[in-house]
Amino acid sequence: MSSKLLSVFAIVLAFTLSSCGLIPSQANSSIEAVNVDENRVAIKGYDPVAYFTDAKPVLGSQQFSAEYNGAIYQFESAEHKALFEGTPAKYAPQYGGYCAFGVTQEKKYDIDPNAWAVVDGKLYLNLNSGAQNVWNKDRIGNIESGNAIWLDIENKSVSEL
Repeated sequence: MSSKLLSVFAIVLAFTLSSCGLIPSQANSSIEAVNVDENRVAIKGYDPVAYFTDAKPVLGSQQFSAEYNGAIYQFESAEHKALFEGTPAKYAPQYGGYCAFGVTQEKKYDIDPNAWAVVDGKLYLNLNSGAQNVWNKDRIGNIESGNAIWLDIENKSVSEL
């Protein structure tokens, strides 16, 4: 085989193995940075914009969905979808949608969409009401701590922590 043909073969083989999950791609290695279900849906299908506009959790719809950082976000309306698509970083939850209190403990815990807070224009989610209550006792301190810790654990898998 010529070297040119070997190079093409190697590229095709690498692409095939990567797309089958046999070689981790960059996209796959960073997906742990966002808390998603098996269908890549974030926040258990809840509308991230509703936390800001309606001041409550609202279940989104597959009809109104958008992708951001490898996750699929669902919205209750086309208007909410448009707001999100205009500035997704404004509405996406902090710490990739993992439990804000868990991050302060160097862990990536799942969330309950009903355990939430918007602080200084940012959405924080927690594991449950118990974690939310502990996190609420020192929101600012927990946010400062979480921000520093997140830089170290963002791309680590749940099992590594």
